[in-house]
Amino acid sequence: MPYTLTPNVSQQDIAMDFTLTEEQHALQESVRQFAQRELPAIAREIEENDEPPSLELRRRFGELGYLGVNLPTEYGGGGMTHFDAVLVLEELAKVSIAVAFPIFESCFGPTLAIAHFGSESMKQRLLPKVCSGETVVAVAMSEPDAGSALTDLKTQLTRTNGRLLLNGNKRWSSGAGHSEAYVVYSRMDDSPGAKSIGAVVVEKGAAGFSFGKRDHHMGFRGVYSADMYFDDVEVSEDDILVPAGGFGKLMDAFDLERCGNTTMSLATAQSAFDYVLNYVQEREQFGKPLVDFQGVQIQIAEMKMKLEAARLLLYRAVINAESGLPSIAESSVAKCFANETAREVTGKCVQLMGGYGYSKEYPLEQKMRDAWGWGIAGGAIDIQKVNITAALVGRRFNQRA
Repeated sequence: MPYTLTPNVSQQDIAMDFTLTEEQHALQESVRQFAQRELPAIAREIEENDEPPSLELRRRFGELGYLGVNLPTEYGGGGMTHFDAVLVLEELAKVSIAVAFPIFESCFGPTLAIAHFGSESMKQRLLPKVCSGETVVAVAMSEPDAGSALTDLKTQLTRTNGRLLLNGNKRWSSGAGHSEAYVVYSRMDDSPGAKSIGAVVVEKGAAGFSFGKRDHHMGFRGVYSADMYFDDVEVSEDDILVPAGGFGKLMDAFDLERCGNTTMSLATAQSAFDYVLNYVQEREQFGKPLVDFQGVQIQIAEMKMKLEAARLLLYRAVINAESGLPSIAESSVAKCFANETAREVTGKCVQLMGGYGYSKEYPLEQKMRDAWGWGIAGGAIDIQKVNITAALVGRRFNQRA
């Protein structure tokens, strides 16, 4: 385990040690060296062209064992922990969230729902392809009228003359149009609210499955998004990931995806901070380095404190999830804090660099644009705060009342 609990005089005196093991240090360092050596040029090309990582790069990730780090070895995964997956993802995402996106999807995305809840045949069919880089699985949850109010979704799976047909429209799916398979949340019977919601896996190219015009966002360049249309898309019984009534199970798995979101936020902020920490020691004004000014020193210290706190909240969530899935409270606290920290840190970093920070010739303006996206993706910050309060008082809040 990457941490130990050591009882002292009383149960109230407990030391939690997040020191990495030698193996984890070696894993982190090897990924860091690869990322810094081979990915910056690819990341710049993705930022300029707004196109995702190539299949060749995904296959390279698969060869290196970066895809499905925490998936079982019998499906081609690394058989390691969620914590190990966080270490891998952060080092790659420091270079570029777009470059790291296949790792994010394989370690923390809907692939984990397949690993936890899918049939054996579904696992055998999809997980080895994910781990080799041949397939990226994306999640299709939101709809034009069902984003934060997810239980208002209208996409429907119906049984007609012995056939299972999927009809509906999805929106804001990261990877839509580029990923090879999709976990689609849908209604499966006439029960009200969440009771009828389950999920089905649909592969790209299925008859009746199409995409609208691609979206282009302020950040997240290289990450596709588009409307998705399902017109009498026929699926099999084996394509059902979770049947009606399994909405709670799906959201439990999504809590782990929030830990991936947290990692991407943290990596964005940490890489911005690392860049600016060097900058303020080299850049001179009024005859001395910027870091010699007390105002700069205070900002550097404040950013460092926020980053360390975000990292510890993330580590707590993923370590406590090793026996299953994380709690909604811990994953939401980690996500909210990291999302807000990323926005604050990247903003301060841009300010400390002045005009250089605002220039596209330097990486900070991109870091700031990407940081804002993570507080929207995977459940908006304010919705997570509602989840946190609900967990504290032990009941859900009815936003419709």
